[in-house]
Amino acid sequence: MLRYDATATATASPAVVWRLLVDARTWPTWSTVDSLVTERSSGLDPDGRDPVGAVRAFRTGRTVTGERLTGLVEEKQLTYEDAFNSAIHDYRAVIDLTPAPGGGTAIHWHGTYSTRWGMGWLMKRVMRRVMQQMADGLASHAAEQARQDPAG
Repeated sequence: MLRYDATATATASPAVVWRLLVDARTWPTWSTVDSLVTERSSGLDPDGRDPVGAVRAFRTGRTVTGERLTGLVEEKQLTYEDAFNSAIHDYRAVIDLTPAPGGGTAIHWHGTYSTRWGMGWLMKRVMRRVMQQMADGLASHAAEQARQDPAG
């Protein structure tokens, strides 16, 4: 199994960060994905509170991948696994949110996955870079959301 580990700190509260994570519709605004593919997704909540079991399909370039939410601990932890992904398999990810000392939220996004033989060296570099961009984008966008709506 290959692993990645990304961390970032948002100046926003865990509640603000959580709202972005649990609502798949926001991901294209802060992450590395280009769009949410609703016709390949299932179980999405119209109010932006996707439940355990929801499959969220995202397009990045010409590739569409899917993730199934497997666990939600309000404002603390979101877990997911691959529902369909041509590049990796046995993918499991955890996003932990903890209050940061002095305010804000520490984001710890980590996961494990497998890939085809011979692709591990490339995917390890790609996943490390992309997942750090995801954590950084989440932190940055959450901070912007908190500035726009200080009441939260």
